[in-house]
Amino acid sequence: MSFPIERPRRLRRTTALRAMLADTCLRPSDLIQPLFVRENAAEPRPITSMPRLMHHTRDSLRKAAAQAAEAGVGGIMIFGIPAVTDPTGHRAWDPDGIAQLALSDVADEVGDALVVIGDVNLDEYTDHGHVGLLGADGDVDNDATLQAYAHVAVAQADAGAHMVAPSGMMDGQVAAIRAALDEAGHPQMPILAHAATYASAFYGPFRDAAESRLADDRSTHQQDPAGSASEAWREVALDIAEGADLVMVKPAGHYLDIIRQIADRVQVPVAAYQTSGEYAAIEAAAERGWLPRERAITESLTAIRRAGASRVVTYWAVEIAERLRR
Repeated sequence: MSFPIERPRRLRRTTALRAMLADTCLRPSDLIQPLFVRENAAEPRPITSMPRLMHHTRDSLRKAAAQAAEAGVGGIMIFGIPAVTDPTGHRAWDPDGIAQLALSDVADEVGDALVVIGDVNLDEYTDHGHVGLLGADGDVDNDATLQAYAHVAVAQADAGAHMVAPSGMMDGQVAAIRAALDEAGHPQMPILAHAATYASAFYGPFRDAAESRLADDRSTHQQDPAGSASEAWREVALDIAEGADLVMVKPAGHYLDIIRQIADRVQVPVAAYQTSGEYAAIEAAAERGWLPRERAITESLTAIRRAGASRVVTYWAVEIAERLRR
């Protein structure tokens, strides 16, 4: 008895066949759009290192949030850029600070049409550019920074954020924030923990966009790119035990193996952050004609989803969502 020769190419013959049989797909609601807003800005202005992106005014941010909601993206993540910084970064939790005002603006604008996420960190707000308060030795004081993060998270929840996302990689940050939110009357506020953040070279454009004053890497508290997956798992497990509702791996594209291993082990949603350097690299290569832009973007996002990320933070979120809905 003879068997026919397998011909898997038959299932790739047309666009419709490929779409019907695809194991991995992108949906607008899978995507989260980061947005930058400057305090006292008179008009939007382009971010030089991140083509097509803007530093928003409060008014233009509202319009961008409305556009994101119309496109059907899952959420937006707000990064505030203050006009004045200081050693403690206290404007990060000031009720009249730019992030809190922006969160209130967009929450009023979009209602429940998408999830409005606050970034819990201090690096945009400190005059030294570190993610937390400095100790006498000049290094970040972990425990003092936890208190500041707790203040930031509560201020963002009070302002109308639907979710908070601590990104500083301080030990115990999720537990401190969870306790503070519960005590302040926000027990239902979800926490998206940047649980496995690597000391990567792919953050440069973001630091330019956020006007960070620290050019060095953050290797003392971010994970070593040469570290094992077990180290990432320890960080993730600790955050989940402390009350994280979602966990995130960052960067996405160079750590697909970490995303896969985490997604296989946890019972909470796994997100991945396609960083500014990943964005800028594709944009720069496409601008020079070295690769097809739309195909490269879609391929990069599909790979992240295929690796196991159920949500992707990407600077292309609104663009891709609009394309998917056409």
